[in-house]
Amino acid sequence: MVLDACSAATGMGFVAVARVTADRWITCASLDRIGFGLRPGDELAVGSTICREVRGSRSMITIPDADASDAYRDHPALRQYGFKSYISVPIIRGDGTVWGTLCALDPDPHDITAQSEQLFTLFTRMIARELDRQDELDEGRKELAAGLATLETERDTARLREEFIAIVGHDLRNPIAAVTAGLRMIQKRDLAPERRAVVVLEMQRALTRASQIITNLMDFARGRLGAGIEVNAPGPVDLAPVFRDVIGEIEQVAHQPVETRIDLPRALVADPQRLGQLLSNLLGNAVTHGPPSDPISVDIAERDGELHVSVTNRGMPLTEDVKASLFLPFSRRESTDKSLQGLGLGLYIASEIARAHEGRIDVTSTQEAGTTFALRMPARPNRGSAI
Repeated sequence: MVLDACSAATGMGFVAVARVTADRWITCASLDRIGFGLRPGDELAVGSTICREVRGSRSMITIPDADASDAYRDHPALRQYGFKSYISVPIIRGDGTVWGTLCALDPDPHDITAQSEQLFTLFTRMIARELDRQDELDEGRKELAAGLATLETERDTARLREEFIAIVGHDLRNPIAAVTAGLRMIQKRDLAPERRAVVVLEMQRALTRASQIITNLMDFARGRLGAGIEVNAPGPVDLAPVFRDVIGEIEQVAHQPVETRIDLPRALVADPQRLGQLLSNLLGNAVTHGPPSDPISVDIAERDGELHVSVTNRGMPLTEDVKASLFLPFSRRESTDKSLQGLGLGLYIASEIARAHEGRIDVTSTQEAGTTFALRMPARPNRGSAI
């Protein structure tokens, strides 16, 4: 399961758990879909592997495309074994020693996302804990603790599953109930035209919310199945009207002003639907966590060969702990309006869209300036037909 998950997350065809010492590299478990030829018990000359460098540095090494890497383009291991993409993470035991590595490689280049790195890191920790547990079992000191740990893991899994189902049910039930109630009110013949317009607006807001939930869930599921966030940029596109449409939709349903500055003098190669989704998610987050009495600020411009998109709200400043988990799936912050709390997927999906465009989203948060989520990505006016 671990090797299959690593292969699905990276797209790489060979994944292995290797025991790496100063003078030996031994295959302990492997998944081989490219005919690399290593099975459990097989060895490589440790000096011919990059895993030796991982062991020495005690740090992860990632190579999405060897041909594009100044550091590894001419590495002997790449020339000898003929792979272009590579990731290796050290397995560090509880006593601080490096036991080996969890690694993957492929003859073709593959993007390596932050989520893939987190997945490999998580699995190396699991492997290290299991090795430590086996040692303690051999010493006769782990039997009771292992049982308790297993029980706690099962409880955590059940708790997460129940929470996920409850959140999805709650989030979709609210907009459905709002639309149902609105339809009943519209059916009343004595409903005043002004009130009818308000009801229709609330129904639109509810349907927009439901659509965002479903879209984010589908993107999350697709990413977990290994497909990742797909982007399509058939050619240069004028992004200004795309962004204005998204801002207009949010203003209409959020009852909150948006101060907008857009300076995009030329068309750019990007996926307009995905960037619209990214801005919608950032604006949705700002509406959820900013005071409704204060406007949201949006600044979109091309500067120094990059597309900059920033969204600022005047909510409470974020703590460092909150910042550290903002872009993880199912990371949910408290909102003053409980009905606006979602699955915690909006910022995660936004960050994945940014990554698919070779960009990133950063966050700054102070009492004086508010909280700003800022996208930076290459601005390509004349390049290529896809990203």
